[in-house]
Amino acid sequence: MKILVTGAEGMLGSALVRRLRSAGVGGPGPGNAAALAVAGVDLPDGDLADPATAPALLVRHTPDWVVHCAAWTDVDGAEARYAEALAANGAATAHLARACGAAGCGLTYVSTDYVFDGRGRGGDPTEGYDEDDPLSPVNAYGRTKAAGEDATRAMRGSWQIVRTSWLFGDGRVNFVKTIRRLLAERETLQVVDDQRGCPTYAEDLADVLARLVSGRHRGIFHATNRGACTWHELAQATAAAVGADPDRITPCGSGQYPRPAARPACSILRSRRLEEAGCPPRPAWRDAVAHYIARLESGQVAHP
Repeated sequence: MKILVTGAEGMLGSALVRRLRSAGVGGPGPGNAAALAVAGVDLPDGDLADPATAPALLVRHTPDWVVHCAAWTDVDGAEARYAEALAANGAATAHLARACGAAGCGLTYVSTDYVFDGRGRGGDPTEGYDEDDPLSPVNAYGRTKAAGEDATRAMRGSWQIVRTSWLFGDGRVNFVKTIRRLLAERETLQVVDDQRGCPTYAEDLADVLARLVSGRHRGIFHATNRGACTWHELAQATAAAVGADPDRITPCGSGQYPRPAARPACSILRSRRLEEAGCPPRPAWRDAVAHYIARLESGQVAHP
């Protein structure tokens, strides 16, 4: 099985390429690393917003499946630069979906919790969202990612939409690493406590993606670490993992830190289809944070 990963130099893309190339990925059978040939591409290989790029990449690499990790991820920046964000997340995905459909290869599109409005199922913000709940993004970034979902669902052939949230891992910037740095610079911090979601470690998400692709499963999936929390709880868990007093981080409301883009108050992603596809339970988010911090502290990551 030949797999092409877009955005291969990013946090998730690089984690996925490593996982696919590692021994024993996916266990026995079609997911075994010995049966995989993996290639990664990023912006230097061509801008996917250009309609000619995707067909050329597929001719060059002849993949059986494409995992589309490349994306515009600047949530606030999308408010001021919507056309660029839409080109990166919407048009680029549409070009790739058409090319994959024409070439007969599968496509996995990585999406986001921000395609939902944050009010929860039936207006209950504690419930979160199932895979088939209607989309209703509250910010420009969410609208661009919803456009990518629409393009993926419309393609011919096999496709997957994998929504995730609150991603952290080996990369230049993420919330957990920022909290770790600020704890070393300041005595106290304030972090919002009125938004709930599911933190996700890029390495654990890469494992899920590898299993879904090697199994050629079709449909919409929610892939996060187990459990949910607020940003404040995630920050306190980060403090505990670095050996700092979690009480140095106090809660506050979103109104104290206004941002250009609105955030959903609750974007918990409930999962059932991963389980139906045979994916094992993901690690709890607190365990994932502790594991990532341990790797940071030991210097095992590319961007400590």
